[in-house]
Amino acid sequence: MKCRHCGAPLRLVLVDLGSAPLSNAYLTRETLKQPEKWYPLRVLVCETCWLVQTEDFVKAEDSFDAEYSYFSGFSTSWLAHVERYVADMADRFKLTEKSHVVEVAANDGSLLEYVKNRGIPCTGIEPTASTAAAARGKGISIIEHFFGSDLASQLASESRHADLIVANNVLGHVPDINDFVTGFRLLLKPDGIATFEFPHLTKLISANEFDTIYHEHFSYLSLTVIERIFKESGLLVFDVEEHETHGGSLRVFAQCADSGEHARSGRVDQLLECERHVGVATRKYYSGFQERTDKIKDEFARFLIESKRDGKTLVGYGAAAKGNTLMNYAGVRSDLIPFVVDKNPAKQGKFMPGSRIPIVSENQLQTAKPAYVVILPWNIAEEVQNQLAYVKEWGGKFVTAIPRLNISG
Repeated sequence: MKCRHCGAPLRLVLVDLGSAPLSNAYLTRETLKQPEKWYPLRVLVCETCWLVQTEDFVKAEDSFDAEYSYFSGFSTSWLAHVERYVADMADRFKLTEKSHVVEVAANDGSLLEYVKNRGIPCTGIEPTASTAAAARGKGISIIEHFFGSDLASQLASESRHADLIVANNVLGHVPDINDFVTGFRLLLKPDGIATFEFPHLTKLISANEFDTIYHEHFSYLSLTVIERIFKESGLLVFDVEEHETHGGSLRVFAQCADSGEHARSGRVDQLLECERHVGVATRKYYSGFQERTDKIKDEFARFLIESKRDGKTLVGYGAAAKGNTLMNYAGVRSDLIPFVVDKNPAKQGKFMPGSRIPIVSENQLQTAKPAYVVILPWNIAEEVQNQLAYVKEWGGKFVTAIPRLNISG
């Protein structure tokens, strides 16, 4: 395989997680009767440009199909995050009723709803039919298509340029990252800006966040790599912020290289220096991740087996893609976790891919009164524990597996 950005041959392996089905390909009672497709799940590192990337086996169209089940609006912490974002961007960049905001990967319209409520014209681009329909239900204009230079050129020819383009948690989801980024330059107004949020590679490495690796993610990104990719596509990074979302994310601000007017913030060079210091552009930085991953996996599996042996009941919470990576790599099945609770009605009544564990509503948690609730989306563990505070009434405890096994009451 060659690097998705620079085309150099890939030889350095960050981690090999065996094989796994698509993490958002939830099963129905009918598809339970059919075989699942499993794909090798390895992550490679380009030693030329240092882009970290999943080995190429799955097309984006297969991961983001009409039955896509991730709806961002079910997380209250994420809603609070995007509400703050819209307020901050509207104030910082003086967005008005004469502006145009475009969100790439608009999902269910949770962010654009805040834009719309401010009277700012907006358009969402979202390829998955299920979430696009939810966004339209909120009165948001949605283009149901994958974003890239072709779509950007078409919209630009229709004078639908943007003052602000938002791209949250999508930059790592695209197979052709060069074409994708070029689309932003084509669609921006000369003085427009684009913001990109994505989990920070250094957090993935330092906190052993191997469960964020699945086929829906094509790239795992550092600012070092992003600055290079953007520059070659005609964009300049002028600011960066660090946020706690998804276990530690970056928000990168970019403008057109030939017409942008924003001065470069000192935070950009400070973070680039931090990445240089830890060694993101060295082979040594990526060594040992496999061993730490296996240790977490073994510790989690051991805890589940010992709990079962001791007669302790366990259930899961949050049918998240990251949870599928963890459970499939650890070999967890319904004999260890009989069901997983999820707030999203689109997932309830289905089954986790690979493990085939049933996904149920919260009522079953209240009936079962388990000794342990394993929170699979550990990045919102505090939100979940607040929501399920009543679990403590019967002495139940909460468990997370990453960055290490943690049990709290």
